[in-house]
Formats: sequence, C-alpha cells, structure tokens
Amino acid sequence: MTQNDDILLKPAMLFAFLKTLPLIFLAIAFLLLAWWLSPYFILFSLAVCGVAWYRLLYIRSFQYLITTEYIRMTRGIFFKRVDQVEMFRVKDYIITQSFILQLFRLMYLTLKSTDPENPVIQFTGIPESAITDTIRDRVQEARKNNKIYELN
Repeated sequence: MTQNDDILLKPAMLFAFLKTLPLIFLAIAFLLLAWWLSPYFILFSLAVCGVAWYRLLYIRSFQYLITTEYIRMTRGIFFKRVDQVEMFRVKDYIITQSFILQLFRLMYLTLKSTDPENPVIQFTGIPESAITDTIRDRVQEARKNNKIYELN
C-alpha cells in the first residue's frame, strides 16, 4: 500500500461554519439585548460565542482516512476518539444532500457495516465527489483478498 492509495477527508470549513451559524445569530441577539436592556447580556453572548467556537473546532477535528484495508475515523479536541472499520465489513452506501448542502457541493455519506461497534459510519459535510465508487471498489477488493463471500 502506498500513500497514493489513501484518501483523507475532512469536513469543509464552510460546513462547520454553517453548523455554527445558529449559535452566532444567538450571540448577536444577546448583544442586541445587552444594548437595549442590560449590559449583563454580554456575558451570555460571550458564553454562546465560546460554545460556537468549540463546535467549529470540534467539527473541523473530524478526519476520515480511507485506505485499501480499512476506514479510520478520528474526532475530538481534548479527548480523541479513533474508530477503525475493516473495508470488507462495509455493506451499503447512502448519500444525503439537503438543499443547502447541494448549493455548496457538500454531502453526507452514510456507510452501513457489519461491524458490531460501528454499524453506521457517517461522513459529515465532505466535498461532493465519487467517493462511493472508490469505496465500493476497495470493498470488493478487500472481500476478494480476504476470501469473504456474501450469501443471500
């Protein structure tokens, strides 16, 4: 296996910003309340800004490494979690795109697997691509290499 066989996916910065946008609007609303009613609302605005910043960093910490043998998902800022699923365990692929994601050429990719720890693997906010074809080819190759056959 060479480095060219590996695919590293991360959620787009635009996706992370869109996911934190409601919190940003809430912080602005608290700033307006601080201006109109009481300066103590600035504390709420700062707290919401901190939560929005953490959420942005957390979403950006997601990494998906797809090799010929496994899929590795890493996430977390203070506490890292790394999940790994063997490629031959992947069974099904689902691509979901809301209207907003279609506008920005992003997608959710959901993989269903036979792994007991990770029966559903979700790639969130990744750039639109033909990644399912690549994963499908790698799943077929991994099943062939491990002599795994599906019976219906």
